[in-house]
Amino acid sequence: MPQVKIIAKNFMDMVASLPAIKLDKLYNNVFICEAILRSLPPLAKKYVLQMLYIDVPVPATMMEEWVLADGTSKHRVAIDRLIQLRIFSEISDRKRGTSYSLNPTFQNNLQKHIISGGVLPREPMNSDNAIKLPSLQELETYALKQWECFLLQLINSGQGEKLTGISSSMMKIFQRGLLSQRDKDGPRLTESGFQFLLMDTNAQLWYIIREYILNAEERDVDPADLISFLLELSFHVTGQAYNLNTLTEVQNNTLKDLADLGLVKLQQGRKDSWFIPTKLATNLSVSLADSSARKEGFVVMETNFRMYAYSTSKLQCEILRLFARIEYQLPNLIACAITKESLYNAFDNGITSDQIITFLQQNSHPRCADRVPSIPENVTDQIRLWETDLQRIEMTQAHFYDEFPSKDVFEAACDFAREWRGLLWEDSKRMRLVVKSEVHNQMREFLHTQSSRKRKKSSHLMSCYSISYHRFYPANTCAPQT
Repeated sequence: MPQVKIIAKNFMDMVASLPAIKLDKLYNNVFICEAILRSLPPLAKKYVLQMLYIDVPVPATMMEEWVLADGTSKHRVAIDRLIQLRIFSEISDRKRGTSYSLNPTFQNNLQKHIISGGVLPREPMNSDNAIKLPSLQELETYALKQWECFLLQLINSGQGEKLTGISSSMMKIFQRGLLSQRDKDGPRLTESGFQFLLMDTNAQLWYIIREYILNAEERDVDPADLISFLLELSFHVTGQAYNLNTLTEVQNNTLKDLADLGLVKLQQGRKDSWFIPTKLATNLSVSLADSSARKEGFVVMETNFRMYAYSTSKLQCEILRLFARIEYQLPNLIACAITKESLYNAFDNGITSDQIITFLQQNSHPRCADRVPSIPENVTDQIRLWETDLQRIEMTQAHFYDEFPSKDVFEAACDFAREWRGLLWEDSKRMRLVVKSEVHNQMREFLHTQSSRKRKKSSHLMSCYSISYHRFYPANTCAPQT
């Protein structure tokens, strides 16, 4: 069974992947420089601040003296990160050796920021009777509700229901990797889509933001401008109102998309319209590792494969339904069980045993989380064993060849298939072999050449059949990954 992995990169990885021209353009914004400085490893921050007012390249040998003997690996990581982000320029000289200098644009903007002090990208609106701001608790509840509605619509699409209330920009992101649509059927969840639902909230958010940025050029939006605006959002104050009239058309359209995710809340007044950033927006510049603090779990797993989830969330109930059988639901309790049939259904949808176990461990109830292990070992072992049951047979599209005119032609065909790594099976006594469909065209041309040489001696023709070749593996082994 193919395994699809979704990698959720953090914001600074996205910045580092930009072309050099667009990356230099970003550093014209003071807030980008500060956001990137915040994201750097501690040792890299030290190097930037230490070289901030040095206008000449600093030799690498001198920088190595700034760290202790046991900090060599951290020093290398810091230097590599600074070079990736084009904050450092590496200068090589045969006589003087390697030296490093700061990016002049980054250096000048950071100097101005330190001397003049930080200024917000835009001032918040004056609160008066016309503007009723939600409390921080209400804003957090709103963000959570929006995110859950967003994921619920994604789950419902896998059940044949159409997505509603989702912008076309977000719909393209779904169709790129999370949803698929064939002919007249409605959108369906892909293997990546099912796996996406089991990821933690921060990883899900970063995946959506990453795909939203990669999809920017299709909307005639410069990815560098989009990253710049998203990083600016992280410097806004959570819960404060900001006038939409201060934004460009592209930024306004971006906010409408972010409102679907719960990153901002849009409000309309009699005269003005404004947006209110939530914590999800103000934490965008924080690295994924720092922002993924463990949330309080809700799942209690028993040794008899029964599971109790203390939750009132419809979303969590639907996520559990992906790999467990829901037996009954009370106002604050979901009773379910992990069965062989429910797991087979999950495996067929592309969810792996490791993802299910990780989800259960990350969402263990506080009373279970302190135990080692938090999930009973007999449950985790059985989940993995049921997955290997499905991996005992692997089906490969192949072609079957027989009735070779001679032993020499058969052996030459076997050698040719081995060279192309397409030989699946051979029977030297009866002169039969099976090769992968991927090399069928090459094999056909090769055999045609061989038959042309033998045509004068014999008019015998061999046969070829298209088949599905099955390989069987013992119960205690797994199918090798091809």
